[in-house]
Amino acid sequence: MKKIVGFMLLAVVLVLGACSKDEETPSTQGSANDGEATSGYGSIDHGVEDKEVGFNMMGGTIEEAADVPAEEKTQILEVFNTYIDAFNAKDIDGYIDTLSEHTESFDKMQERADLEEAFSQFDIQREVSDVTIVKYDDSEAQVFSNLNTSMKQSSTGLETNPSGRQVTVLSKEEGKWKVSSIHYIGDDESK
Repeated sequence: MKKIVGFMLLAVVLVLGACSKDEETPSTQGSANDGEATSGYGSIDHGVEDKEVGFNMMGGTIEEAADVPAEEKTQILEVFNTYIDAFNAKDIDGYIDTLSEHTESFDKMQERADLEEAFSQFDIQREVSDVTIVKYDDSEAQVFSNLNTSMKQSSTGLETNPSGRQVTVLSKEEGKWKVSSIHYIGDDESK
């Protein structure tokens, strides 16, 4: 049972508010609530057609969005880095502060509970690379990154190191950038 809970928490950590909900039919498949990580294979847009958040499945080049004002780029990347750094430092308040108040993708109270549970059972660290703003307008930015996560379960010593690609969507709210949704797709570990 503890291993099942551990793997469910892995899904929670990797998905943490992950897939934004379908606008017409709420779904918990692949969400933090169902304990099932989405496989993502064959799912280019990860179920978010209206938002046009996508993943490059073939590992090709990532193109930076054109015409991102320098000041906006700095602010967006600072929030993204704070989001990653607060998670790695187990700074739940700092992490929650990076999240949007105006999103249907996650609930801040549930995020806090999920983080508290995950951090109590696992030593977790995220490492990002290839951080790139791939889409930008005045009110929304999409930040692509390759994400490697190392997790060690405290009670068993079980270790796992999943990797994948993530698009973190940030929305501008009252002049500040906030994380409004997270879209993750894991790499095929059999390769």
